[in-house]
Amino acid sequence: MQKFQTFDGTELAYRDSGTGLPVLCLAGLTRNTTDFDYLAPHLGEVRMVCLDYRGRGASAWADPETYTVPTEARDAICLLDHLGIERAAILGTSRGGLIAMTLAATVKDRLIGVCLNDIGPELIPGGLDQIREYIGKNPVANSIEALAMARARMMQGFDNVPDSRWLEEAQKHYIDTGSGITINYDPQLAQIFNRPSPDYDLWPLFDAMEGLPLSLIWGANSNLLSEETTEKMRARRPDMGFAKVPDRGHIPFLDEPEALSAIRDWIARCS
Repeated sequence: MQKFQTFDGTELAYRDSGTGLPVLCLAGLTRNTTDFDYLAPHLGEVRMVCLDYRGRGASAWADPETYTVPTEARDAICLLDHLGIERAAILGTSRGGLIAMTLAATVKDRLIGVCLNDIGPELIPGGLDQIREYIGKNPVANSIEALAMARARMMQGFDNVPDSRWLEEAQKHYIDTGSGITINYDPQLAQIFNRPSPDYDLWPLFDAMEGLPLSLIWGANSNLLSEETTEKMRARRPDMGFAKVPDRGHIPFLDEPEALSAIRDWIARCS
């Protein structure tokens, strides 16, 4: 992990590896660069740049008021500037996809293309409610192994996932302090996420990606992105690459065959 200071002085962590097409990988809401560890071994000549958002992973905690999509989008551009990358393809998982759409609406000239992982301009309210139930809270499990077993039982829509993958997930996204298991992000993120938010129409952000190579990876059992919304997205962008990943909820791991095929095709179009 390397670090840099973003526009307001907050120190953010990132990984920069490989050569070729620059692909900026943006993780989920409470997650970090390790979201893309499963994908990395399967890609060819690309430059993977993965960012830990402020308050997550190895990045510094900041004023919770800055834990917003617009601020995180600005941080992403600051990272590209720091690395001297004029334009990048964006692979956005969940929250990262919302940031990608925001970038398309504000600094489209910096984007080569966008690949969305289980996210769209309309979200299932029930899925958001489930996030509110756990965000900012430490798990009750007393070991990483116990947490992995609990996640295997509680993660809805995930079938045929080996126990070893759930153990990896627990190790990547939680910290064993020796006296308990803690989340790997600022718990005050929950304050911002749980606030009532205006009912924004996000379709203009989706439409802002017009002309960019676009792909969507959808977990067939997702509790956040409905099949109806995916159909609307495909109707609006008939040229959009699409992968339906069976036995996956929110979010696919990105090393499933269907996801890999879509990502490789998207990278080829971006190149």
